[in-house]
Amino acid sequence: MKKIYINEKFPHMIHGADYNPDQWQDRPDILDEDIRLLKLANCNSLSVGIFAWAALEPEEGKYDFSFLDKAIDDVYAAGGRIVLATPSGARPAWLSQKYPEVLRMDNRDHRNWHGARHNHCYTSPIYREKVANINRRLAQRYAKHPAVIMWHISNEYGGECYCPLCREAFREFLKKKYGSLDKLNDQWWSRFWAHTYTDWSQIDPPSPVGETCTHGMTLDWKRFCTYQTTDFMKSEIRALREISNDIPVTTNLMGFFPGLDYRELAKELDVVSWDNYPTWRGDDRSDVECAMHTAMIHDLNRSLKHRPFMMMESTPSLVNWHPINKLKRPGQNMLVSLQAVAHGSDTVQYFQWRKGRGSSEKFHGAVVDHVGHENTRVFREVSELGARLAKLDDIVGTLTESRVAYLYDWGNAWALTDAQGFQKNDKKITQTRDQFYRPLWKRGINTDVISTEDDFSCYDLIIAPQLYMTSEALIDKLEAFVANGGTLLCTYMTGMVNENDLCYLGGFPGGKLKDVFGIWNEEIDTLYPDEHNTVSMGGKEYKAVDYCELIHPQGAEVLATYSSDFYSGRAALTRNRYGKGEAYYLAFRDTGDLTDSLLADLLAQKGITSDFDGALPYGVTAHSRTDGENTFVFLENYTTQEVTLSTSQKWLTVEENAAISDTVTLAPYQMRILKKSN
Repeated sequence: MKKIYINEKFPHMIHGADYNPDQWQDRPDILDEDIRLLKLANCNSLSVGIFAWAALEPEEGKYDFSFLDKAIDDVYAAGGRIVLATPSGARPAWLSQKYPEVLRMDNRDHRNWHGARHNHCYTSPIYREKVANINRRLAQRYAKHPAVIMWHISNEYGGECYCPLCREAFREFLKKKYGSLDKLNDQWWSRFWAHTYTDWSQIDPPSPVGETCTHGMTLDWKRFCTYQTTDFMKSEIRALREISNDIPVTTNLMGFFPGLDYRELAKELDVVSWDNYPTWRGDDRSDVECAMHTAMIHDLNRSLKHRPFMMMESTPSLVNWHPINKLKRPGQNMLVSLQAVAHGSDTVQYFQWRKGRGSSEKFHGAVVDHVGHENTRVFREVSELGARLAKLDDIVGTLTESRVAYLYDWGNAWALTDAQGFQKNDKKITQTRDQFYRPLWKRGINTDVISTEDDFSCYDLIIAPQLYMTSEALIDKLEAFVANGGTLLCTYMTGMVNENDLCYLGGFPGGKLKDVFGIWNEEIDTLYPDEHNTVSMGGKEYKAVDYCELIHPQGAEVLATYSSDFYSGRAALTRNRYGKGEAYYLAFRDTGDLTDSLLADLLAQKGITSDFDGALPYGVTAHSRTDGENTFVFLENYTTQEVTLSTSQKWLTVEENAAISDTVTLAPYQMRILKKSN
């Protein structure tokens, strides 16, 4: 198995932070001190230039790279490397003043003022031109510098613009997709409320002062925003590639951020990176749940390109933007940073290196506090982590092998969220996602979070809750997966609409899925928040909440039935043998107990186990990476209690190369990294 490195010129764990030397040009003493502290912190990389456009180009066409020259040279002289950013996330005031078209317009036709960040139109030719100019200048000056190992494209892309340029671009997007107004009207079902369009110029984006009830339009607008953002990012990358072809590119994503389909952005990136800011609380249960939720996002980012990713941002202590900004407990930064590594990250990076003196992020956590020296708890913990990361070269570039996949589709989430029905304002998408991932995480099962475009054949089990939107192509893929021996688990709301949010006729789930699952879903009962039903399975009773579908088995075996209401005795969970595989249909939402039991059975049936053989108590988990010859297992304790795990295998610790057998002890918030030969 060949290792895949973020940059083959630097096959080490990257440990660093966002650095803003442009904010400290009047304090050369602080800039020099930063280099001294960089070594003490055991950091080997800094990300620079992210919001430095006003310093780099203080006037149109007049450039000053002196501060960046010094920063890059100094970091390299200290043995560090540079992640060099393009500055398009926040433009200088002169650009907004001279070219107001670059400012976004909201969905009520109000042009924004200069300010904040990401307040720019992705369609604007002027903005694209100015961004390309500054990007070329950066590439011309630094592409050959040995310190630069990564291009960081912009920062946390997001947001929408409704200006005339974007409206016209939206129409062109629709023309390309549908080809004719007749087809658009058909797929949008625009005869509803007499909304048939007779000219492309009549189409505007969804707006509270216009159309909000044509769900096909809303879905296409979301897709357009992803398309236009990706196209803008591609224009940024092109400007760099004209000069620099050998430096990989990334941009920092934000987990399951609903504004963009990250799978489209990821196609254009060499490496995926993301910004990790979970809400820790300092007590076992919420910390465990937080760790589980964060692990799934790591799995998503790894799965976007099925290779190691970067944790571009995290905080070594606290953030400034949560409702309550709580400190990480002692040892917690070590654990949650290594959690990213366990799930496939080859970097631990922070926002920020040094706390600023003013503006909104002055109290956001940093490696270097306002006190300005190394004698702080946070600095010591960062330094200790850096020392550990330096010992993990054998893990850098290794991959994650998964037999289980969770199918997540942004378009499906958009369509289901917008659907006017069920629980109108909260379809419990996030809660359901966690509910099905939790049983896998707590058992230490490596899990990929895949898209509808991924290859299904390499998995034994695919889990796809609330798969409301299914194209004919996706239905064919799911049918083939099961027919060829795979196990598929789906739930209520499966296969109700096509890719443009048109309901399937002939009953749900649509098309061949009725045969795959061997059921027909006639109705769905949405329960009030204080209401529940009961489901019987295997002599046990389980609570049903939120949704209960009334399904008819048509060849499927009934595994569980409802116990109350007028549909008492009807099927609630079914299994259908189809071809060489099986398809399970869970017709209701449970509180997690039945889901856990069901997945435990499915994992046992398929022989899917953790790479660590010992029992994992609540709050302790294990995940693994491999180079083909060795398996590296990360044992993680997210509780405040010491735990001792039993094992029948022979292990070596990665960092000390010490032999371990019989038992492994983990202190509170501790991670231990073991390896075994394959």
